Amino acid sequence: MILREMLVDDLDQVMEIEQDLFHVPWTKEGFFTFLTRDDAMFLVVEEKEKILGYCGLLMVLDEGDITNVAVRRDRQKEGIGAFLMQSLIRLAAEREVTTIHLEVRVGNETAIRLYERMGFTGDGIRKAYYSDPVEDALLMTRHPECCLLYTSPSPRDGLLSR
Repeated sequence: MILREMLVDDLDQVMEIEQDLFHVPWTKEGFFTFLTRDDAMFLVVEEKEKILGYCGLLMVLDEGDITNVAVRRDRQKEGIGAFLMQSLIRLAAEREVTTIHLEVRVGNETAIRLYERMGFTGDGIRKAYYSDPVEDALLMTRHPECCLLYTSPSPRDGLLSR
């Protein structure tokens, strides 16, 4: 498995994952728009030319906003999401992004636990942020003073950091 930046050529596979996992998925055009921006970073993990997961970050000065984190349903619970988050945080720090924000469905306990392990803490609730079904969003932030960079070993041998 390798970690690398998302390419336009990845979008067909990314869209398959996006449509499978999310009630209101992003569009292919939405991903394309972000891939062309200098203030965005999108990563994928692939194995044998198959995208297993992806994540994205929008950056403004020293702050970032995680746009999405997704892992193929049949490859969840293998540590791929944690590896994507760890890598995103490390690469953001290399670009001097030290404070990172995200929103997560309040009912997504698995994701919330992952984000807490990465040093994110709850900031508040955004009422009825998600639709289909309507659900509140938990706002979370990872502040630079909260913790050292998450440096747990990769979930599988052979994962590359670049």
